[in-house]
Amino acid sequence: MAARKATVTRDTLETQITVSVNLDGSGKTAFDTGIPFLEHMLDQVARHGMVDLDIKANGDLHIDDHHTVEDVGITLGQAVAKAVGDKKGILRYGHAYVPLDEALSRVVIDFSGRPGVIFHVPFTRSSVGGFDVDLFMEFFQGFVNHALVTLHVDNLRGDNSHHQIETVFKAFGRALRMALTADPRMEGIMPSTKGVL
Repeated sequence: MAARKATVTRDTLETQITVSVNLDGSGKTAFDTGIPFLEHMLDQVARHGMVDLDIKANGDLHIDDHHTVEDVGITLGQAVAKAVGDKKGILRYGHAYVPLDEALSRVVIDFSGRPGVIFHVPFTRSSVGGFDVDLFMEFFQGFVNHALVTLHVDNLRGDNSHHQIETVFKAFGRALRMALTADPRMEGIMPSTKGVL
């Protein structure tokens, strides 16, 4: 299988973002976004998804974190879509349940070619460390719109918002890792009865 790597740059009046991804990595990361809590969550995706991520973002943080978080999701989605290529030979579907103390989350992903996100996370607080937790929906919406995946995110239980979020991102990484796994029996085969994704 060819190297599944990509670099994408997004340059707008609100943000300048570059994302490099290696889908067959070892979980190495380099982040410079100006948003430490987002970087902590992206680190979970890389380490549990076994993907290498290098993300640099310069956004209008003097306004708030919204544009930067959303545009990181968009650019990461574009990079993943570019790196995965035609999707031949991958498992396509991935799922994971991840606990952290009292919290438990489930994430299911389908590299369907159809963007859609169902996000059910009843946060117990509106912010963690000054980070507005509503922005995570914006991150995932941006990701699915540009990675062209269907994503179901469910926090099944949890009292601590940090734990809720961390289980979501760890489960997202694990589900991504499963879906992108190459099945040698499927080499050169599109994982769809339609013949295209």
